[in-house]
Amino acid sequence: MSVLRNTLTQSSWTFGSRALGFLRDIIILAKLGAGPVADAFFTALMFPNLFRRVFAEGAFAQAFVPAYSRTLEAEGPEAARQVAEETFRGLFAVTALLVIVAQVAMPWIMILLHGGYRNDPVHFPLAILLTQITMPYLSFMALAALFSGVLNSGGRFAMSAGAPTLLNLSLLVAAFIGNDNYEVAKSLAVAVSVAGLLQVILLWYGTSRQKIRLRLGWPKLTPRVKRVAALAIPGTIAASGMQINILVSQALASFEEGAKSWLYSADRLYQLPLGLVGVAVGLAILPRLSRAARSDSQAESQSVMDNGVGLAMALTVPAAAALMAAPFLFIDSFFTRGDFTSDDARRTALALFHFGWGVPAFVLIKVLAPGFFAREDTRTPMTYSLISVGVNTVLGAGLFFFLKSQGLFGFPGLAIATSTAAWVNAGLLFIGLLTRGWYKPGTPLLKRLVSVLIASTALAALLWYLAGVSGTIARYTFDSKFIAALVIALAGAIAYGGFAFLFGAIRPSELKPARKE
Repeated sequence: MSVLRNTLTQSSWTFGSRALGFLRDIIILAKLGAGPVADAFFTALMFPNLFRRVFAEGAFAQAFVPAYSRTLEAEGPEAARQVAEETFRGLFAVTALLVIVAQVAMPWIMILLHGGYRNDPVHFPLAILLTQITMPYLSFMALAALFSGVLNSGGRFAMSAGAPTLLNLSLLVAAFIGNDNYEVAKSLAVAVSVAGLLQVILLWYGTSRQKIRLRLGWPKLTPRVKRVAALAIPGTIAASGMQINILVSQALASFEEGAKSWLYSADRLYQLPLGLVGVAVGLAILPRLSRAARSDSQAESQSVMDNGVGLAMALTVPAAAALMAAPFLFIDSFFTRGDFTSDDARRTALALFHFGWGVPAFVLIKVLAPGFFAREDTRTPMTYSLISVGVNTVLGAGLFFFLKSQGLFGFPGLAIATSTAAWVNAGLLFIGLLTRGWYKPGTPLLKRLVSVLIASTALAALLWYLAGVSGTIARYTFDSKFIAALVIALAGAIAYGGFAFLFGAIRPSELKPARKE
């Protein structure tokens, strides 16, 4: 199966989930607005988002899949099932313990995560309660990730990609339960944990259909579990650097009322290309890289990496160009309604612009890290990830408090630091692969990247112009900013398709494997 086809399979299902998630966020922001209650809920959502992105979107799977696949090929299905079951039991025990400890320690944890509200007698306790309600999602996501890894190892991507839809559906229903934003926030928190349980049930059913039945039992620290843990723990840390950076930024943002809501709103847009492309390409190339590493085929590894990087950049550099060219247009058109105002949209656009130029780096991390994971080297990416966390923390805190000392909003400094840290991480991963002789970009890829930049620049110029005349476009689209923004986005997508083929960023031949296989 080609990288493109695997990516399209993953992205198609992910797109449905993201579309629902987009609708979910529009409704939640309209219900909660940007204020203390919204900041409390988005604080509670930090942990679920962290665990979903770390576990469900590939970090744990990227560490687990090579170990599971190797056992499957070397020792057969039953031995692989035992590896999965032993890991399943250990993972559940560890995460359940973490949830219990976090529930008890949440008042002290919240001082770190939501310190700016620590003297607020209403909203600080609310943040503690909401986060305690959402914490079980940790265990559910860890187990869901393991089931997804088993399915992905067998070449089955659809169910694991579609499972997050259950979270969006649950939150959509919960958003309409409650008479005020306090009640709505509580019902949303309950829906998060319920959705996690539903995802586990769905993915357990999917593995059972493949005649891989994993049963709960007393965990044992077997040699197999130790080996998986030795790969998975540093691998998970390595792939979660960006999410830890977001966590640090959100903690600092609590010292500026409304900043968490503005950063969250910007996050929803720039995470779209990351989820659709970066995660999908990373998951699609990992099994092929693992096979190439085991067969010591440098040519195949080179080809897979070139295809992955080229495809990822061809799809995400234009997304970055769009977010930077018209950030206010998209935020204002999509999110301004109810308690979320145009002023909130303007502030969110400041963060979105700076997140935008980091998007290619966010995606490159997802594509380059499998080059290490496939060779069962998870410690090196972990080290790079921790370096990026240090860069983000120091730079973010420095910029945040410097900007505030100048009488400006401090939260854009957090977005700048997050994107800078992502480029540091991506750069270290690339240099690490290069110096080890595991990957060297081919000349065709370098030429393609130049074409991507040219096509994306043309797209940015077009969107900048269309954003300037968006009011005129709205008059021809039922006076709806929302429809006008969709028309502009569609026009940009069509135009980039033409630019991409014209300048060679995407080649028609790449689409053939997806139809033939």
